[in-house]
Amino acid sequence: MITLFRLLSRLPLSWLQALGALLGWLTWLASPTYRRHMRENMVLALGEAEARRLRPAAIAEAGKAALELTRIWLRPLAEAAARVVQVSGWELVEQATREGRGILYLTPHLGCFEITAQYLSTRAPITVLYRPPRQPWLQAMIEAGRARDQLFLAAADLSGVRSLIKALRRGEAVGMLPDQAPKAGEGRWLDFFGRPAYTMTLAARLTETRATVIMVWAERLPRGRGYHFRLQKPTRPIEGSIEQRAQQINTEIEHLIRQCPAQYLWGYNRYKGRKTPAPQSS
Repeated sequence: MITLFRLLSRLPLSWLQALGALLGWLTWLASPTYRRHMRENMVLALGEAEARRLRPAAIAEAGKAALELTRIWLRPLAEAAARVVQVSGWELVEQATREGRGILYLTPHLGCFEITAQYLSTRAPITVLYRPPRQPWLQAMIEAGRARDQLFLAAADLSGVRSLIKALRRGEAVGMLPDQAPKAGEGRWLDFFGRPAYTMTLAARLTETRATVIMVWAERLPRGRGYHFRLQKPTRPIEGSIEQRAQQINTEIEHLIRQCPAQYLWGYNRYKGRKTPAPQSS
């Protein structure tokens, strides 16, 4: 598989994304579970009519997200970062840097989420939360692809959390996917598009370090033209209890997704159950 991915990484981005769109449709046709999750999640968030209208694009974009990873992970960093052709909101980073504060980058499964840390690492050191996949070959490829000079991995365990906190206290940057379902006992049942989703609390806890929170995502431009790197501050301050902070982060993620709903990974089982008590209805 790694050999195949290395061959794919040599293709132009436009070709990869065209093949990815085909892969997206093949996955949709082959997996009833995937179809069910995507349909249910899109209808819940967008309503029946809008979900039906955007579903073909979402199917294709999910496939593009899978295959474009080969160029991001397996090509030189300068080549991958060069695919970012437009940046909006960089003044937020400059302001946080002037203030000497750490930066907490929160990137949902939206657009080309893998390129965010790669691109940011060309500007300054960044430590990203990392949960190894189950397949050893995929783990080896991911670790190789993320082995960049200023990109450091923090395991999703106690030592990794300590690494994240230390980086923020040094005034450095930390990045994570806040809409990733946590392990049992590591989250709270909170609202996400009107339905309880088991939500990580780590991102909320890191906001207590007084780091600057920046929402960031990379919009996939049509016909392989590259990516629009978008940085935005939260719509309102993230504060209060851990549960209130985690809920606000969910709300901020919803705000980003509504800007480009076709490029969110709707097939991801965000509402999967955990061996933890679900919220009781009153």
